[in-house]
Amino acid sequence: MLPIIQVSELFELYKSAHLIVINASSGPHAAANYEDKHLDGAIFVDLNTQLSELHEDAANGGRHPLPKIQNFAKTISELGISPDHHVVIYDDKNGANASARFWWMLKALGHEKVQVLNGGIQEAEKKQYPINSKKVALKPAELYKLTSWKLPTVQLEEVVKVSQDVDHILVDVRATPRYNGEFEPIDLIAGHIPGAVNIPFAENLDKNGLFKSPEALKEKYTQLFGGIAKENRVFHCGSGVTACHSILAVAYAGLEIPKLYVGSWSEWSRNGKTIATK
Repeated sequence: MLPIIQVSELFELYKSAHLIVINASSGPHAAANYEDKHLDGAIFVDLNTQLSELHEDAANGGRHPLPKIQNFAKTISELGISPDHHVVIYDDKNGANASARFWWMLKALGHEKVQVLNGGIQEAEKKQYPINSKKVALKPAELYKLTSWKLPTVQLEEVVKVSQDVDHILVDVRATPRYNGEFEPIDLIAGHIPGAVNIPFAENLDKNGLFKSPEALKEKYTQLFGGIAKENRVFHCGSGVTACHSILAVAYAGLEIPKLYVGSWSEWSRNGKTIATK
């Protein structure tokens, strides 16, 4: 199953008893926007409260650290997601808000049938997929019984060791001005991790805000990785959210899923590590 689903394909699943549609978003207006309009039957999931376990100090895991896996298993069970469900996730930022992060987390649980909607709610509206503001009643499912994430992650200490190792590649997916240290709208310090290369997540999309074809993405990332072994590829962003957008693109290209540095720049920049700027 491809990690990206088209609106036309979602139409074919519409009203299926095995389909669960998720609106995964963040921000002060996310819940209100969902209540105003969402794909028919979609359930709202919040990045901060359900897909992260926030700490007082972002130096410890970054701004959006992963929740304990047992807590996340409880969350998805409360949402009614069981292993046999086909989960389709969307947001209003072409997958770059929280939908790619939720996709990564479900994949890391071992959930097989999970996809991100190409183009998000904007593309669904354009293709006249049913949209309304109806409340959705949750039907809890049995608890997932897992003890560890199944997708690879790295911690701060490992990033320190490999950031400038020629046998590794550390990919920063933030916008280039942030990578260059020209400005920093969220974190305390501007710049980037020494040795990191900048491949903005927006480059995964075409001019219409849709993911480029798997063939185009495969060519792009195969060239980027060169001869770097698959276990030595690390992606990060500001807080471990938009990095999942590029990991999703890599998976869509049919390539091995790289490691995720969840703490990302928000953790690195708060730990007194060497800062590289333009």
